[in-house]
Amino acid sequence: MDFFEAQARAKKRTSRLLFLFGIAVAGTIAAAYFAAVFGLRAAETQRSPRRGEATYQDQFRSHAPAASLWRPQIFAWVSLGTLAVVGVASLYKWREYAAGGGAVAESVGGRRIASHTTDLNERRLLNVVEEMAIASGTPVPAVYVLDGEPGINAFAAGLTTSDAVVAVTRGTLEKLNRDELQGVVGHEFSHILNGDMRLNLRLAAAIFGILVLGLAGRGILWSLQNTRIRTSRDSKGNGAILAIAAAGIALLIIGYVGYFFGRLIQAAVSRQREFLADASAVQFTRNPGGLTGALKKIGGYALGSSLESSKSAAIGHFFFAQAFRSTFTGLWATHPPLDERIRAIDPHFDGQMFHPREVVDVAHESFVAAGFAPAAPPPPPPILPAAAAAAGVVAVGALSSAQITDARALLASLPDRLRDAAHSSTEAPLLVFGLLLADDAPTRARQRNIVATRSGTETAGLLTALEPALRDVREEQRLPLLQLALPPLRHLPPAALDAFLDTLDELVHADGQVSTFEFALQKLISSTLELGRAPGVTVVQYQSFQAVADEISIVLSALAHASSSDPASAQAAFAAGAAQIKLIESRLRFIGPSAAGFAALDSALDKLARASGPIKQRILFAGAEVVSADGQLLVAEAELLRAISAALDCPMPPLRWSDSAASGEPGTESKTNR
Repeated sequence: MDFFEAQARAKKRTSRLLFLFGIAVAGTIAAAYFAAVFGLRAAETQRSPRRGEATYQDQFRSHAPAASLWRPQIFAWVSLGTLAVVGVASLYKWREYAAGGGAVAESVGGRRIASHTTDLNERRLLNVVEEMAIASGTPVPAVYVLDGEPGINAFAAGLTTSDAVVAVTRGTLEKLNRDELQGVVGHEFSHILNGDMRLNLRLAAAIFGILVLGLAGRGILWSLQNTRIRTSRDSKGNGAILAIAAAGIALLIIGYVGYFFGRLIQAAVSRQREFLADASAVQFTRNPGGLTGALKKIGGYALGSSLESSKSAAIGHFFFAQAFRSTFTGLWATHPPLDERIRAIDPHFDGQMFHPREVVDVAHESFVAAGFAPAAPPPPPPILPAAAAAAGVVAVGALSSAQITDARALLASLPDRLRDAAHSSTEAPLLVFGLLLADDAPTRARQRNIVATRSGTETAGLLTALEPALRDVREEQRLPLLQLALPPLRHLPPAALDAFLDTLDELVHADGQVSTFEFALQKLISSTLELGRAPGVTVVQYQSFQAVADEISIVLSALAHASSSDPASAQAAFAAGAAQIKLIESRLRFIGPSAAGFAALDSALDKLARASGPIKQRILFAGAEVVSADGQLLVAEAELLRAISAALDCPMPPLRWSDSAASGEPGTESKTNR
């Protein structure tokens, strides 16, 4: 799956959605217009004509039938009113969803699973999600469980990879084994990586806007349920009550006409994507039986994938499987039939579903089967260092079984003490601080004092307790540890998060200089957390390479200087990267180390984050060419390239490098620090 191609497809689907939404709104306007016209005609027929005034019937006979139905002024007012109501309601719902995936999960009763949970089912789910995130290079999503839902289902929600969440029902936790759970999570990661989440939220907001008229009508009728109709002797208020009731009924009918079309759109946009997500999940896991096993259990389970909460109806197209009974002979079905999905994966499927065990007893399974320990995965195959960067860019937004195997092995190699710290809301900030501690004693002491001054001596003591484990961390383990720490950091209160970022900045500058790793760590954290806090503000502002040529020059120059301290070699590396962007190659200029420092790079990345997908893609390919121009890829270069990728919201999986590069042979230090 090509990340940038998938994003382009999502953009095309958004255009299609807007067209279909326009049709639904047009249907709503038509229903409202005819309701208004016939309502006025009914009122006119009951009006008593004054002396000399022609009756309505006379007027009607003097005009053609078409003329009596077509009233431009009424049509204009109805259209404007309907557009205003639908538009305001859709924007309101979009603003609500713009808070991020967590807001969506909580709106349907989701409970966030704590990173340090001791529940075995929840722990297994977190392990599967972490493997997928490390393998794909995305920030680890927050994970939610719908405790009140015994059916088997799941969904992913969010606007970007930085605010994405994965939510599963209680039935999914209890009734699926690890392979089946991995298949479901792989399906949801496909939606995260290919741009479906933002489209899903737009669709949900649009449908709410169409439905709001019906909701208003239902509210009016509900408010009148205890109102009594008075007798003929005291009937002055009856006319007003009946008029209000008629308006409520009209709004209800009008709203549900639009809702009918909206649900058709929801189903049409959703169904085909489910086949693609299933295929991607099988590609990710290389285990078709996992996904088909989950689908068969849904088919054989009495509750299936149905949901109890009516609040989930608005996001039915988010889910892994059909969440609600489809009416109108399947026209409203947001998912293909289960047997069709299974046969698309397994053409020899015999049609037999099966009932899952009531509870998967992970307490009595082996740790490997339960998903708490890897089954001794084989070592990752070697890859030529010069090809690692290009391979990483090609794999942006993609997942493969090899990457998941590598991620599982990498997670298993992390020291248990540090992995526990990464899952703790108290210790996750300290883990990040610890990764920045310098090797030389004076700087290290200065950094400890910064932590003690800003966070207190008790916090500094906790950091000291982590230091023995931190000394054993290998370079290639640092960014995965950081990915694990992101969920607890993302849920820090705003004041605590601001204090954390300020302390982080002081630690980075404690020795008066910034290394490549320090910049990469700080940029990755700040961009991910900022995007997670305000995902709705991300918009594409730059469609032209010409508009961002200067910023691209800074990025490629910074990578070239990180690749080599020799000016001639750095310039040659820059030229190799610039050749990857033929459209503006002549405009790109090599910039010296002082003008292409980390401050300039930081500012350039902030602007490039608002560039279009094709621009980001070419920047990453050019950057990969720069760092691999000398035939080797060092850890510092890989970390910087991944930080740039994260700043552009393009998830890049961990890059493989040779043992000699990772071990720090002569020349590594000069390339790591600037």
